[in-house]
Amino acid sequence: MKAKLSTAASIFAGIVVAAVGIGRMKWNAETRELRTRLDAARHPITSKTVDFNTLSSLPSPVQRFFRTVLKDGQPMVTGVHVRHQGTFNMSESDDKWYPFTSDQKVVTQRPGFDWDGRIGVLPGLNVHVHDAYLAGDGILHASLLGLFTVAHLHGSSDVAEGELMRFFAEAAWYPTALLPSQGVRWHALDANSAKATLEDGNIKLTLLFTFTEAGLIESVRADARGRSVNGKIVQTPWQGRFWNYTQRAGMSIPLDGEVMWMLAEGPKPYWRGHIAEIAYEFAQ
Repeated sequence: MKAKLSTAASIFAGIVVAAVGIGRMKWNAETRELRTRLDAARHPITSKTVDFNTLSSLPSPVQRFFRTVLKDGQPMVTGVHVRHQGTFNMSESDDKWYPFTSDQKVVTQRPGFDWDGRIGVLPGLNVHVHDAYLAGDGILHASLLGLFTVAHLHGSSDVAEGELMRFFAEAAWYPTALLPSQGVRWHALDANSAKATLEDGNIKLTLLFTFTEAGLIESVRADARGRSVNGKIVQTPWQGRFWNYTQRAGMSIPLDGEVMWMLAEGPKPYWRGHIAEIAYEFAQ
């Protein structure tokens, strides 16, 4: 009897190992396809260096930000490769936090990214997630072990707008993308905040940026972003916070962040992450 149980356990373990391997290969193939599309949509950057002479018409907190985090004459960021680690809340209503690691590729022109995440829901059991914005198309694909799809959203204006919103807010990590020469329009509000507008194709969105007295981005907020609730998309206020700024490639960027839905009953964080590695491509 013990021999039969041992044999059955060995067979089951072999099936699990095979499934994990097949899922990894399938998922990696999808990642390569998405990133090929990301590179194919690239546009050349026309203004290749930062020029502080172009900042004089901007709101004062925005000028202070650029002069704090950038250097005059430095090259524009054209691409970014980021590795994160952190925790992700998998519940729409409760707090069910699970550890994640991720690999993200960003292209600044045309705006786009692919976030390839692994969320560990159980030891050895990962939910694989692609969160992406590619040539105007927003994509959210979640799959257990990379084999069994549990969510797949794309093709709608709500998803595309939400993913471009993410690209825009995360520009704190690649701040040259927020310059007016890169297509961003800034609108004055007060001494520590300003609104910024970005357009890509048929999508136009505006976010509220708040800055610290030291001139760093503290938070980015949208009045409404599509949130999945019981299988439906509900427009909900959304905010990201940044801190732990440090120098990387001649720029001041935040290594830590938190993203949350701003609900009537209070903030509901769902992503907390730390940059483990970051590397840049620059205009030449």
